[in-house]
This record gives sequence, C-alpha cells and structure tokens, in this order.
Amino acid sequence: MRQVILTVPDDQFAPLMKVVKALPFAIKAEAVAPPKSRKYTPEQQEWVDDFRQALNEVDLHQQGKIKLQTLGELIHELRNNADQEL
Repeated sequence: MRQVILTVPDDQFAPLMKVVKALPFAIKAEAVAPPKSRKYTPEQQEWVDDFRQALNEVDLHQQGKIKLQTLGELIHELRNNADQEL
C-alpha cells in the first residue's frame, strides 16, 4: 500500500474529497489541518535567520557566485582576532 499527501486550497477541498470517495477501490481519506505557524523567541528567530543565510550562502557558493572561506582561512582569522584581544 502507498500513501499520497496532497496540499489543496480550502475552496477545492470538498470537490476533491467527493472525487476521492467515489473511487472504486478501498481508500482511507482523512482531512488534516495545516500546521500552525510557529512563534519563535527572539533568540530562536535570530538562529533561524542565521541558518537561512548560511544555507543561502552555500547555495550561492555551489552556483559559483561567491567563494566561501576555507577551514584554514577561518582558523587563521580566529587566531589573529585572539592575538589582537590580548
């Protein structure tokens, strides 16, 4: 048995369910409420925004539009910053 998940506009849901229920084979159909949008704390929202930005930068790097730092460059930068703070 296989499962199919469809996202349907609210105004098209009832007609679709009529079609599904009219199918000549046994089918289990159930309506599932769309997920509620989640509210984040300011700290969580900052993390989500930073993560989205990082994913965008990875995508741009894979497209060849930007060059990301290597691990060696990052370590060198961190060492220089640590030396400057002392």
